[in-house]
Amino acid sequence: MNQRFRITRSMQDNNAEQSISLEECKLYFESKPEFTYSPVLHIVGAESTMSIDGDFFMWDLQGTQIAFRLYMGDIYVAISNEAIVPKMIEIATDLRADIVEG
Repeated sequence: MNQRFRITRSMQDNNAEQSISLEECKLYFESKPEFTYSPVLHIVGAESTMSIDGDFFMWDLQGTQIAFRLYMGDIYVAISNEAIVPKMIEIATDLRADIVEG
């Protein structure tokens, strides 16, 4: 099972913008050519396909799509590959946010 992490500002008392907004994410990820926005995440299984509505910023990691999901002011990502960790840290740093497990 993959570990899930959250990029958040909720622990920062000195930051007026504790939530990460959709507009902020769209501006940020538009500047990253390896990311695309998707309002739906499709998960294809052996016998079925599941679709999840939301705000997903899909990172192309060597042909594999990694979902960074904005949900209620935080960005969530599951660590299914070690290469995701430095990208997650880069995003958190750029957005002036913290990383917490869960």
